[in-house]
Amino acid sequence: MTGLEHIAAAFAGKDKRAALMPYLMGGFPDVETSAAIGDACIDAGADLLELGIPFSDPLADGPVIQAAGTAALRAGATTDDILGVCARLAPRAPVVLMTYVNIVLARGIDRFVGQAASAGAAGLIVPDVPLEESAEIRAACDRAGLALVPLVAPTTPDERLRRIGAQARGFVYTVSVTGTTGERRALDPGPLLTRVKAATDVPVALGFGISTPQQAAEAAAAGADGVIVGSRLVRAAAESDRPAAAVGRLVGELAQGLA
Repeated sequence: MTGLEHIAAAFAGKDKRAALMPYLMGGFPDVETSAAIGDACIDAGADLLELGIPFSDPLADGPVIQAAGTAALRAGATTDDILGVCARLAPRAPVVLMTYVNIVLARGIDRFVGQAASAGAAGLIVPDVPLEESAEIRAACDRAGLALVPLVAPTTPDERLRRIGAQARGFVYTVSVTGTTGERRALDPGPLLTRVKAATDVPVALGFGISTPQQAAEAAAAGADGVIVGSRLVRAAAESDRPAAAVGRLVGELAQGLA
């Protein structure tokens, strides 16, 4: 099964109103514990995983995820370490690597994509590569059977949404708010989800700001095919002396909210 097929099967086979996709920072609080967090997420009902590769200048990430990435780098986590975490988790659920383009270019596009595929990754999210500059990475992902997942935002015009939607692989990552990742008190994703779903044939997953079971349920009710939760889970990992258990408990609550 290719990465693209693995993602499609996860969305099609979900037993919830929307697929649940927790985010975890690879290497935080350490490499082994980050893998244990991924296992706990799957055990608690995650359908897919978004696995972050720590980077020194994470433009799309809010303070909680930035801090986790910085801590992972200071502890010595490397891209190869995170690919190892991916290889451990990928047999259990589709893993989409979230990275930045400098990490990809440092190794070379074909080499990085090939290593990601060898580690069992199902796809890549590269938030600092716009549509106009994505063709080479997308072609490499296509050759390897990986999904290059695009991002859209509330500020994306309809015509651009259509162009992004036509090139989307796996799913469209829909940013619920303007700004970086982080928990929000209230969301109103309905109008944005309607626009995005009209522009593409692949599933539409909503992220940035979702932190509670109620918000996850509201996103599903508004039409999201998938729900991505990051900062709340990373914060739980940072605050607990049993990070995997703490994150797993929260993921279980989110899964129940989508039941």
